[in-house]
Amino acid sequence: MTDAEHQKLMLAQGVGLDYLRRILLAPVYDVAVETDLTPLTKLSTRLNNQIYLKREDQQPVHSFKLRGAYNKLVNLSEEECIQGVIAASAGNHAQGLALAAHKLGIKATIVMPITTPDIKVDNVRRFGAEVRLIGKSFNEAQLASIEYAKAEQKTIIHPFDDIDVIAGQGTVAKELLQQQPNCDVVFIPVGGGGLLAGMAVYLKQLQPNIKVIGVEAEDSACLKAALDAGKPVDLDHVGLFADGVAVKRIGEHTFDLIKQYCDDVITISSDEMCASIKDIFEQTRVIAEPSGALALAGLQKYCQTSVGNESLVAILSGANMNFHSLRYISERCELGEKKEAVLAVTIPEEKGSFRRFCHALAGRVITEFNYRYVKNAYQNSQANIFVGVRLSGEADERTRLSQLLSKENYQVTDFTDNELAKLHVRYMIGGQSSTSLQERIFRFQFPEYPGALEKFLDTLGEHWNITLFHYRNHGAAFGQVLAGFEVKNDDQLAFFSHLQDLGYEWQEETNNKAYQAFLTQ
Repeated sequence: MTDAEHQKLMLAQGVGLDYLRRILLAPVYDVAVETDLTPLTKLSTRLNNQIYLKREDQQPVHSFKLRGAYNKLVNLSEEECIQGVIAASAGNHAQGLALAAHKLGIKATIVMPITTPDIKVDNVRRFGAEVRLIGKSFNEAQLASIEYAKAEQKTIIHPFDDIDVIAGQGTVAKELLQQQPNCDVVFIPVGGGGLLAGMAVYLKQLQPNIKVIGVEAEDSACLKAALDAGKPVDLDHVGLFADGVAVKRIGEHTFDLIKQYCDDVITISSDEMCASIKDIFEQTRVIAEPSGALALAGLQKYCQTSVGNESLVAILSGANMNFHSLRYISERCELGEKKEAVLAVTIPEEKGSFRRFCHALAGRVITEFNYRYVKNAYQNSQANIFVGVRLSGEADERTRLSQLLSKENYQVTDFTDNELAKLHVRYMIGGQSSTSLQERIFRFQFPEYPGALEKFLDTLGEHWNITLFHYRNHGAAFGQVLAGFEVKNDDQLAFFSHLQDLGYEWQEETNNKAYQAFLTQ
């Protein structure tokens, strides 16, 4: 080792020891609580590892951010406390800082974008902070907070790139080692890096054999970008689904610590986060926010290639979920679990094609079926359907399914990883029918069970041409189908007689204004 390398090592050790001291002395429990380490028994059995969840959702603001904010405030000078503090945030940092300031009697101002949901604005005000709604984005709010800080001589409280904030977040690791000193791997979510840096610097100095893995969202992977570049860099674009980690640039202080003390970084898709939100709910009845479930998603990805029989801990960093996000999460969680395939399939435009296609799936459950008849002079013998199929979760089952359908002479395109198809196209299948089409529209309801849709199609028979079909399996007790049929005037008596004989509950919607506005001319 050269003298320069030795000097660098000694300096790094000195920095690490200073952080260790700060973490041990951080008085966060004046306002924060020691959170549980919850064993996830069902997931442990499924993944062949001992899996635990560190429950930062149990904090008074349902997020770990309270720890760092409070530790920063108690280290301010008397003059800084008198002048007050300010921060830009639309989420957990805002609530953590507001409560910490209220506890210490410090005036806090939070600058939030005007797009911030009312529930978050109300929560911050409930803790006694002043809220200023400025700008349409976080960046605009942040610039405004800097200007206010200069004009009003307020201290800016950074959400992650601050020594005292990092030390406050590191107290999560202190609790973890007391609760589970023999864990093998710890998975920590990454936004700006405050939690990862604080926990890693503590864990690695006291238990260097523990592997520390950062987990970040694919669409806001600023740590991975910084590691590739060798320094913090700006991302061109940041996704907002996991808004708690939607950070454009990793912190300078946090990056220096992460480089030294973090072993690896895993990136996770939105679908995988949704799957982990579901797993957390099923095990704890807690609804984690997307960034809160990020670490568990990383843990599950790690288990796909690990040898098993390890003690694994994931940090549930927050549970401030926007209620309206639940619809999206429910829709996407099975894709994240690898339990649904989304396909475009070309089938013959003829009576009985739907039923024969269902038989070709060899017993697999259809979760979604979208089709609209389009009269095309150039290709009227083929129909394109958008279909979801339930899978068992095996790694190669999507490939085998596509191969099975190809052998049955179906043209198949796999859209399971196509974000445009999953987010938009699946809801836009169809269009207006031909004016010459004598179409009647009906809603059907039937008991939902494996094979129910196939039985419905078998009962429906092949007497009438199906011109529209939409079905989505939501796990409810009853399945819902919207179907259109070409029924000529001479056939109406026979058609309605057949409907009566089916035994399914049905209702005609041909005169429904929504159908008339969007699905027919």
